[in-house]
Amino acid sequence: MAEPDHQAVAPASSVLAAQMAFAAHIRDPDHAPPPADVEDRRMAIYRELFFNNISGLLKNGFPVLHKILGATRWNALIRDFMVRHRATTPLFLELSQEFLDYLGNARSAQATDDPPFLLELAHYEWVELALDVSDDEPDPRHADPNGDLLAGIPVVSPLAWNLSYRFPVHRIAPGFAPDAPGEMPTHLVVWRNRAERVEVLEINALTQRLLALLQEEQPRTGRQVLAAIAAELSHPEPDQVVAAGGRMLADLRRRDVVLGTRRPEADHPDADRMSTG
Repeated sequence: MAEPDHQAVAPASSVLAAQMAFAAHIRDPDHAPPPADVEDRRMAIYRELFFNNISGLLKNGFPVLHKILGATRWNALIRDFMVRHRATTPLFLELSQEFLDYLGNARSAQATDDPPFLLELAHYEWVELALDVSDDEPDPRHADPNGDLLAGIPVVSPLAWNLSYRFPVHRIAPGFAPDAPGEMPTHLVVWRNRAERVEVLEINALTQRLLALLQEEQPRTGRQVLAAIAAELSHPEPDQVVAAGGRMLADLRRRDVVLGTRRPEADHPDADRMSTG
């Protein structure tokens, strides 16, 4: 009786080596040779498919950066990202965060013509995307939308990000690409409103400080926070700061940046159980 014809199985180590060689060539075809047993016509399909998929995903996440760089510089940036960066997530939605990490850590500033605002603009565009896809939702049980913003404790939306940049990133476009930072920092609040739209508002240093203090762990009333700001400024008329800050808070509530004031039951350790009966 003839022996069965068993097909040879490659050792796991050789399979892994082939996979690593395949991936290395896809990442960096100019410096990593293709697998010897795969014809170049097929490898060309893989090279184009992987590059175009990554480029397309990042183009959607960073549309302004893509337009400013133009096709040649953008393609070079994507190739450098593929060569230098090792992603730690398999999720497409997190690729933009991987790209931001690459720009802040692995991107070489030498011998490139990167615009000086590249990292800040990329961060701003990533913030817009992160807020758009965030699963966070404000809990209406924890804020009274009609509460007194000076006497009560204002609640800042978890979907509101208080940001500062050297460049006016929210105005950068193909027709406006500054080559140096502004004389003063650009303060922005970027948030997702109740209509699920991401919005941005340029704010002054006083509003920026107000939001920063409201987002600290120590709960304070709007009046207490504004009095603290007046003391920081050594303002001769603290009541003027409080009055102006009250108007700021009202405007921020109208925009959904501030949700209202903290409900007393929100401070109770069993608040969630009590509110659901």
